[in-house]
Amino acid sequence: MTTHRPAAPAPLTRPPLLTRPLLLRFVSLLGSAVSFYLLLSVAPIYAQGTGGGGGAAGLATGALMAATVGGELGTPWLANRYGYRVVLGAGLVLLGAPALVLTLSSGLAWIVLICLLRGFGFALTVVAGGALTAALIPDERRGEGLALVGIVAGAPALGALPLGVWAARHFGYTPVAVAAGVAALAAVASVPGLPDGERGAGRGAGVLAGLRTPALARPALVFGASALVAGIIVTFLPLAVASASAGVVAAALFLQPLASTAARVAAGRIGDRRGAAGMVPPGVVLSAAGVLLTALTGHDVAVLAGVTVFGVGFGLLQNATLVLMYARVPRSGYGTVSALWNLAYDAGMGAGALGFGLVAGRTGYPWAFVLTAALLTAALPVALRDVRGASRSPGAVPGTE
Repeated sequence: MTTHRPAAPAPLTRPPLLTRPLLLRFVSLLGSAVSFYLLLSVAPIYAQGTGGGGGAAGLATGALMAATVGGELGTPWLANRYGYRVVLGAGLVLLGAPALVLTLSSGLAWIVLICLLRGFGFALTVVAGGALTAALIPDERRGEGLALVGIVAGAPALGALPLGVWAARHFGYTPVAVAAGVAALAAVASVPGLPDGERGAGRGAGVLAGLRTPALARPALVFGASALVAGIIVTFLPLAVASASAGVVAAALFLQPLASTAARVAAGRIGDRRGAAGMVPPGVVLSAAGVLLTALTGHDVAVLAGVTVFGVGFGLLQNATLVLMYARVPRSGYGTVSALWNLAYDAGMGAGALGFGLVAGRTGYPWAFVLTAALLTAALPVALRDVRGASRSPGAVPGTE
């Protein structure tokens, strides 16, 4: 007599993360990032050579960022109308083609036009590409997946940014500009192999609709506050720390993104298991504490510790806020989330650099850092309210139902 035993339950398996579509998406992600960072510092230097000095350099960077922010506002509508693949491909072309002709003229108007086109193209790639990326990551591993994407997107900044400046000095501007153009244009070949993102059903699925939705606006506001500090550190730390500590500045500017990347990875793994919302308040507290330590600009150890602590908090917020926002919309709302989060990042960094300069001129750098820490702490009640509030169900963003 044969005894039939009940079948053992199938082991729980996590869905694969590194799928072929995601690896293919990394091609366009790397292409756009390399193209952007190769010229990020080179274009202002090239503009400075027109005779306009620092004003010309600032105008080049300002045009790039203004076009980026403006493009981020309009990309969800474009993606809803034409599809994410079309918008991503157009963004790569606008990022790459103008770079090829940057050095055809040294006139300031020409350089500003090139920067405007590239800024708009970059906005298309980060918003449409971000929405496509989120759709390729399993919901159960969203935090871990977005952390991995952050590493892939951030690595070119560590390599291409200094490489562009070095290559321009040794080989001239034209080879760097051509390399930036080729990097973006070559990545266009990967776009047709990507699945298209799900489109919203209405015209309201944009940034303004997201801002009217508290479940999205709260984490975006908190992240924007931390991005404000990131812009301050990158811009003013070399000026705030004594010139005798130039080596400390270099170390600090390396430690901050390193700590952010490590914290972003850790946040992704923890958030997938325990939830991302609980990491937002600690991220705010750590960020504010780091800025407060950095206010001790005359003490090298305090500066290094401060930017590292801030980096950890910033990394937690980078991952946790983005995970929360994607979790609160259906797939048709991913474009809105991508646009809103990137807008908070870029606008926060720009506002931080501008506002801190005005304040520091009146108070000095140490007190300006103290006031910045207090401003960041004011975001804590928003973070706590978001944790206590119930997560919004899919369809929370108007126009995405």
